[in-house]
Amino acid sequence: MTAVYTWDVFSTLDGYGSYAEEADWGGYWSKQGPELLARRAAIFDSEQRMVYGATTFREMAQIMSSGVDPNALDEWNLRTMRSPATVISSTLTDTLGWPDATIAKGDAVDIVARLKEESDVPLRSQASLSLNWALMAAGLVDRLQVTIFPVVSGRTGTSPILGGAGDFDLELLESRTLDGRTLELVYRPTVR
Repeated sequence: MTAVYTWDVFSTLDGYGSYAEEADWGGYWSKQGPELLARRAAIFDSEQRMVYGATTFREMAQIMSSGVDPNALDEWNLRTMRSPATVISSTLTDTLGWPDATIAKGDAVDIVARLKEESDVPLRSQASLSLNWALMAAGLVDRLQVTIFPVVSGRTGTSPILGGAGDFDLELLESRTLDGRTLELVYRPTVR
């Protein structure tokens, strides 16, 4: 049985995955609420393997190992760090303090195709835009989960989440509103 691969990405309404530092929106564009945080914790309550590109992994590892009091982190972030991770990178040589990470060198499409065949647990990737654009183009992304925060960051937005992706049809599988303002949409992408 092939493991399901979910690409999990946060976005503004206008499609940006992050913002310029000088914008200082705060985490989640300052729109996190109790339902969002509970939903994220529930997603990371079940066993799964994380898959990262080098840039996102470096960012995540830096946050997780920055000496921040673990009580200050959201529960889902703690659960993410406890998950095993595969990092696809030709540049990294160590796991940057991530407790259960392995570095895989080589073609991302080949690595993820092999992971999907061999894994006993679902696979999930957060952000890692260029990695997941390539995996979508190869038909390896089974679920595209986009959490849309109620902000427009046309002036300060960076990293358009689908800016480098190809053309895809999207079949809506799930939708929910969290805290009366944030949307979580789960699609099945098909290359067009």
